[in-house]
Amino acid sequence: MLQKLGFLPGFNKQVTETGAEGQWYDGDNVRFRYGTPEKIGGWVQLGDDKLTGAARAIHHWDDNAGIKYAALGTNRILYVYSGGAYYDIHPIRATLTGASFTSTSSSTEVTVTCTGSHGLGEDDIVMFDAVSGVTAVGSTYTDATFEDKKFMVTAIPTAATFTITMDTQESGTPLSTSGSTSVLCYYSVGPSQQLGGYGFGTGLFGGTALGATTTTLATTLIDSAAVTDVVLTNSAAFPSTGEIRIGTEDISFTANDTSTNTLSGGARATNGTTRAAHTAGATITDISNYVAWGEASSADYTIDPGLWVLDNYGTKLIALIYNGACFEWDATGSTSTRATRIANTPTASRHVLVSTPDRHLVFFGTETTIGGSATQNDMFIRWSDQESIDASDSYTVKATNTAGTQRLADGSRIMGAIKGRDAIYVWTDTALFLMKFVGQPFTFAFEQVGTNCGLLGKNANIEVDGTAYWMSENGFFAYDGQLQSLPCLVEDHVYDDLNSTSRDIVNCGLNNLFGEINWFYCTSASNAVDRVVTYNYAETKMHKRPIWTTGTLPRAAWQDSAVFDRPHASYYNPSDNASDDVTGNTDGSTIYYKQETGTDQINAGGVTTAVLGSITSGDFDITQKRSNTGQTVGMPDIRGDGEYIMRISRFLPDFISQTGNTQVSFVTKNFPNSSGTTTNYSIDSTTTKKDTRLRARSIAMKVANTTTSEDWKLGTFRLDIHPGGRR
Repeated sequence: MLQKLGFLPGFNKQVTETGAEGQWYDGDNVRFRYGTPEKIGGWVQLGDDKLTGAARAIHHWDDNAGIKYAALGTNRILYVYSGGAYYDIHPIRATLTGASFTSTSSSTEVTVTCTGSHGLGEDDIVMFDAVSGVTAVGSTYTDATFEDKKFMVTAIPTAATFTITMDTQESGTPLSTSGSTSVLCYYSVGPSQQLGGYGFGTGLFGGTALGATTTTLATTLIDSAAVTDVVLTNSAAFPSTGEIRIGTEDISFTANDTSTNTLSGGARATNGTTRAAHTAGATITDISNYVAWGEASSADYTIDPGLWVLDNYGTKLIALIYNGACFEWDATGSTSTRATRIANTPTASRHVLVSTPDRHLVFFGTETTIGGSATQNDMFIRWSDQESIDASDSYTVKATNTAGTQRLADGSRIMGAIKGRDAIYVWTDTALFLMKFVGQPFTFAFEQVGTNCGLLGKNANIEVDGTAYWMSENGFFAYDGQLQSLPCLVEDHVYDDLNSTSRDIVNCGLNNLFGEINWFYCTSASNAVDRVVTYNYAETKMHKRPIWTTGTLPRAAWQDSAVFDRPHASYYNPSDNASDDVTGNTDGSTIYYKQETGTDQINAGGVTTAVLGSITSGDFDITQKRSNTGQTVGMPDIRGDGEYIMRISRFLPDFISQTGNTQVSFVTKNFPNSSGTTTNYSIDSTTTKKDTRLRARSIAMKVANTTTSEDWKLGTFRLDIHPGGRR
C-alpha cells in the first residue's frame, strides 16, 4: 500500500505542526523551484581580507572601459572592490600636521599629541603619514609601524590628544617623539549597531561623548567609601556640582574648590558602578550631563547606526553618510584616490539617489538651508538642477533651472527611497509617495498612494519589474499601481521575534536568479542580523499561493547579480575584531561573499564549512474507511484525522538531483504536544528503499544534509502505510 507524499510549496508557520498537515512547516537554507524544495547554493569569500566594521551597503557598477566595481560601505570605512582586491577610498575630514607619539613601557597604549584640537571621537579611524624619528628612539615601534597604517582611536584624554592600541607592547625605550607626523582623520560614520530604549545602552552610550571635559587625578584615590574628596590636576572647567568618571567608577560631588582643584561632598560608586582604587594620572571625565549605566534617559529614542547610501552618477560613485555629507569617487581615476565632498551639497541628509533618466541628484530628509546641519528636516526633499550636481547654483531654485524642494506631509520622517520603472518610491514612517519627473516648471510631481504602510527601515524595500515590495511595522506590502498587503504564512514567526529597535539594520535583497526577495533582520536576542525571511514572487505567481520561507542566513547587505554574474553579500561578525587593515579594531569585521556558488561556504585559504539545508513537513496521519460490517475499504488516507495508529514498513526515496548523502528523518508522535521520537536514515543516490518499523498516530518527515559537498533537490517520496488499531 504505497502512497505518495505531497506537500504544498512554501512554509506555513501560522499554525501548529499538526495544523500544517499537507504543508511544509519549517526548514533552513532551502528554496522552492517549480513547487519542490531544494537546498540553496553555497558561497565563496571574495578576496582574502576581512573588512573593518559592519558593511551594510553594497553597490555595483562598471565604467566606460567595462571594469567592474563594488562599493562597500562599513560603519568605519568606505571600500571599493575590483579585480579581486579591496581599496580604501574613505574621505578624509581633516589632515593634522606636527603630531607626536608617546608610549609607555610594557603597555600597548600609545598617545598621539596634536598641535591643536583634533575633533576625533572614540572608535574613529586615523591614518599616519610622513612618519619620522621613531626608529632612532630605540622603541619597539619604528617608522614603518605607523607609516600608512590605520588605527582605531581608543580614548580621548584631551581635545589635543588621543590614544591608540598597538598589537604588541612597548618593550624598548618608550617613545617621546617630536611633532613630525601627519594624521589623516577619517570622516566618522557611526556605530555598528542600532541601540535604543530607556536606560542601559541608550543616549550617550555609557556616559561618554565627543568633546567631554577631562583632566587627570592629582593624587592616589584609595578604595574606601569614606574617601569622598577627589583632587584633580585642574578642576577649573568642571561644574560646581555633578558627576565624574574615573576608569569604570562614577563619583558624584557637591562642591568644586578650584583654588585647590578638589571635588568634595561626593558619593562613591554611583549609577551602579563599583568602588575601586585609582592611581595618580588616571583620566577623569565630567559626566554631569550624560546618561549613565542603568540610568533612565529622558525619552524613548534610538541611536542611528553608521550607514551609507550608495548610487552612481555615470561612472562616478555617489556615497552619502546617513545623516551626514555626500561624496563622490571617480572610477576612471586611480584606485588610490579617495572620495571627496561634492561641492555645494547639503551637509546632513537621510538618503540620496540619482533620478533616471532625468539625472537629478535628490536628497531626502535634508537641510532647508544648505550647509546648516541644524536645519535638517526629516520630511524635506531637495534636488539639484538637471545634469548639475556640484555648481554653486545647482541647488538654487530658479525659473531658469530644474532645481527644487518639497516637504512631505504624512509622517514624521522619510525612511527611504528607491528608483522604480516609472517613478521614485518615497516612504515615510507611515505612508508611501510616488515622485514622478514631469519637467518644468514643477520638475517632480508627488502623489501619496498609501497610508498606514510606512517603511520599517531605510533598506527594507526593493523594486522588481514595476512592483515595489517592502517590510512595514505591521506586515509586508507591495505596490504595482495598487497598494496590497502580502499574505504571509510566516508573519507571526518573524514579527514575534523581531528586534524592533534595530529596524534600520533590516535590509532587503533581490535574488532574481530564483525570483526571491530576502529580508535580513535581527531577532529579539540579537543586535546583528541573524535571520532571513524570503518571499518567492515567481513561485507565488505560478502556484497562486503565497510562497514564503525562513532561515538563519545572516547577511548585513545584499546586491543582486547584474554587473557581476552572481549576487554578492556581506556577513558581519561583531565578535571578530581581526580585520586586516585597522590596528586596534574593536568594531567587528565583515566578510564579502559571492552567493549561489557551489554547495558549501568557502572562506579565505580554502577553509570549507557545510551549508546545512533542511526542510520539515507538518504532521500527517491517516483515516481508514470501513464497511458497515467493519471491514477496511480502500487505502488509508494520509490526510486523515489521526483516528488510527499507522505503521510504516518502508519508504522509497526520490530526488530530482542528489550529491553525496542526504539524511531522511521521521518524527513520530502519538499526541500533538508530545516531543516525538526521531528516526534517521542515510540516503545516497543508489538507495532504492529503506525498510522501517515506524508506528505512531502522526508522523512528520524531515530531509537534510549534514556535511560538506552535499546537495539535494527533492522529488516525490512514497511510503508503505498500514492502518493499525485505534490505540
